[in-house]
Amino acid sequence: MTKTRQVRCPQCGSQALWSPENPWRPFCSERCKKIDLGAWASEAYRIPAEGGAAGDEDQLPLPDA
Repeated sequence: MTKTRQVRCPQCGSQALWSPENPWRPFCSERCKKIDLGAWASEAYRIPAEGGAAGDEDQLPLPDA
């Protein structure tokens, strides 16, 4: 018999089943999945650009007009 794997929910930290029976995996619930999606949509999470620190885009020279 195969044991169902459990992982920590990335949003709330509770245990979540990692199986086809959990349609929200790796999240524990639809609520946690929507909270995470909302954080991405509001740009609370950011992936830094390669070759520069976050916020460097304001330091770029303007093109000649």
